[in-house]
Amino acid sequence: MAFPTIKIVSGSSEIDAVAALAHEIWNQHFVSIIGQAQVDYMLHRFQSVSAITGQISSGYIYYTITDGGHIVGYFALAPVPDGSGEAQLSKLYVRKNLQGRGLGRAALEFAEGLCHQMGVRKLWLTVNRHNSSTIDFYWRMGFSIEADVVQDIGGGFEMDDYRMAKAIAREDDK
Repeated sequence: MAFPTIKIVSGSSEIDAVAALAHEIWNQHFVSIIGQAQVDYMLHRFQSVSAITGQISSGYIYYTITDGGHIVGYFALAPVPDGSGEAQLSKLYVRKNLQGRGLGRAALEFAEGLCHQMGVRKLWLTVNRHNSSTIDFYWRMGFSIEADVVQDIGGGFEMDDYRMAKAIAREDDK
């Protein structure tokens, strides 16, 4: 496989493409885990054009993953502004039919490189505790479970997640 192209999301057409891809991926992957009603709610609240636009305005950095000339995935980094040296991998999604080809690994390695450049010492994420294939992926990539996180997200729904984290080595740590 050729290395995918990873590009920062910078315009409304790219935000539209990410929101459309989110709709596709979430409906393929998460309905069996959290149900259609919660998928619909979360897509509207967190992955709609207006939600993504707002996240970008508040400091999230979205990237597209392109392979073969097509956007096949996306991820977002959210540096924690409190000086802790942490960043959240807020999203990392790849089309279901392309999983297992190294695209997620390439995106995560790219994100870790960005963290290194930004001086981030710890990258963390949340993942639904019933999303076993994704948890396994993050284990293989060097993450470990730090905590159980149950969060009310409104609409009568909650997220039942693990917080997973990975230390990011810096040159002066070696």
